[in-house]
Amino acid sequence: MNAAPPPLRLPFPIPPLDSVTAPVTGLGREHWEAVADGLVEAAWRHASPCGGRLDLPGRASVAGVRSDGLEGYARTFLAAAFRVAGAQGADPHGFLGRYADGLAAGTLTPGRDDPDSWPRIVDYPRGGQPMVESASVALSLHLTRPWLWDRLDPTVQQRAADWLHDCVTHACPPSNWQFFPYTVASFLESVGRGDAHTARVRQRALDAVRAWDRGEGWYSDGDLAGYDHYNGWALHLYPVLDSLLRGDDGLRAEFGGRLTEHLRTYSLTFDLNGAPLHLGRSLTYRFAAGAAHALAAVSGLTPLTPGESRWRISSTLRYFLDRGAVDPDGLLSLGWHGPHRGTVQRYSGPGSPYWASKAFVALLAGPEHPLWTAEEQPAEPEDRVVAVRAPGWLIQTTAPDGLVRVHQHGNDHLPASAPETYDGVDIHYNRFAYSTRTGPTAADNPPDNQLTLMLPCGSATMRRRVRSLGCGVDDLHGVGWAASTHVPVLPPGSAFPVNLRVVSATVCRGLWELRVHRMDNAPEGTEVRVSGWATGTDTGLCSTLVPLTGLRHDQPTAAPDGTAFSPYVRVPLLTGRVAGTALVAALAALSADPAGPSHDAVEMVESGSDFVIVRWVSDGLTTHIRLRPDGVRVDSGYRTV
Repeated sequence: MNAAPPPLRLPFPIPPLDSVTAPVTGLGREHWEAVADGLVEAAWRHASPCGGRLDLPGRASVAGVRSDGLEGYARTFLAAAFRVAGAQGADPHGFLGRYADGLAAGTLTPGRDDPDSWPRIVDYPRGGQPMVESASVALSLHLTRPWLWDRLDPTVQQRAADWLHDCVTHACPPSNWQFFPYTVASFLESVGRGDAHTARVRQRALDAVRAWDRGEGWYSDGDLAGYDHYNGWALHLYPVLDSLLRGDDGLRAEFGGRLTEHLRTYSLTFDLNGAPLHLGRSLTYRFAAGAAHALAAVSGLTPLTPGESRWRISSTLRYFLDRGAVDPDGLLSLGWHGPHRGTVQRYSGPGSPYWASKAFVALLAGPEHPLWTAEEQPAEPEDRVVAVRAPGWLIQTTAPDGLVRVHQHGNDHLPASAPETYDGVDIHYNRFAYSTRTGPTAADNPPDNQLTLMLPCGSATMRRRVRSLGCGVDDLHGVGWAASTHVPVLPPGSAFPVNLRVVSATVCRGLWELRVHRMDNAPEGTEVRVSGWATGTDTGLCSTLVPLTGLRHDQPTAAPDGTAFSPYVRVPLLTGRVAGTALVAALAALSADPAGPSHDAVEMVESGSDFVIVRWVSDGLTTHIRLRPDGVRVDSGYRTV
């Protein structure tokens, strides 16, 4: 018999947990409603005099405090809108009245510097943040139209429509931002205020996202190789949800089909404990990572069973609720578990975390929907490796812990046209590996999961522009691989070695990761540093890094600024010397057993400047990895070498 779910401790009321149909998380629909209610109610304690802005406490974003106040209003409005729309207009806390008053106050004198007025929407990038928030306002009004918009005074409707219309007539970047004017336009058309501008921006967004389709349900973010949670909580969510609100079966079939495909691999990036992958931008949106699962279940577009969907969305919500995402005042902090500055971007302000409200799209499924009536069905943990070609990912999962790692060989968040030159450290993309239980070290700390070349001039290189060389899985032998090439880059002003290039491959089997790097045209006297997973003594994890060829053990390096998971971590390190064309290889593992693996997984058979052959100790399987500048080949088999 399963143990009852552990108690949930939050600074606002929560119904008794459901141990019958939710034996893992204890969360049912009523608990989701209670969390939405608690978050919205806490935020409203920081309302401006007439409710036009919610000025939440914390450091201001680069957009400024007035834009931040609009952000607090707009993003909490999303949570309230999903909650009320899912309850067919029932609004026990009177949220819609407050947001109606705030709408009237915010649009009375837009652009004025007073406590309630909203900033005007202008061209990106000159103060573009209000464009983002206008989409949340419009979507919330669309969801709640019968109970809010239709009851507004016509003069307030006109003011609000005028403010929103600026979103569809001003410039926005060719990225997921295309869906902000798209969403605004859809609402305006739904209330009879469409025109040539609204038709244009809707068609523009649809044409753009179709062009960004990279297969297997994954979109690029415009010209950016930026594959992360934005695929789920933006690029899939907006068109699919809009198709439901408009009753457009054609769009639902087209974009819903891609959402279904997306979840076949995206769902594998979530830990057994509910944690999303700690990779990419805007991680402070936290449980919004489950929005794609929720929307797919609500719309009947999911490849998962209702019990699997329920477990996935509730385990992700509960993961953050259990780890301090909600502070003692009932507010979402800027961070991951609790506050963590390394998780957030410059554009993040106190209201930013409330894009987590997108997860409450789950509440559009009523109490009798299978999403809430089915018993939670957790995934069965297994040793598994899956290749995803668009981002150049290798997804590695292990049993019995369900810990997920992603080996990254094609996802650098740079435009395809970007030069292979130094562009600053981006800790959320430039590492070779990420996981659901570790985070990258801070930009000014020693890097985890990285290859660094210390050149004779004294400068340290970094990986920034990444070009995928492919990925794949040998299902017969349980071996997966992903490979890429990059030009190691230096800080501005450093002397750059001519034709220096690295080809890298990660080969996974079970718990183990074989990491191989070939360097071409390395200057004489170059030191190579290969680092592993960053862990702290409080994480319950063991990070293993074993030299195979061209490397030797070095002292683990301290990263005193810690990660989102631990305030202080150490990073295992291997070092060596290379010149010209050279190859180094290491064996790595991240284990949920603090004692670590009981033995090394492979033994060296042979290596050269462009290949390595290893034998897996467990069964004698031999794997041959050949790295060349134009491609990587990985072959496995039971044979004599």
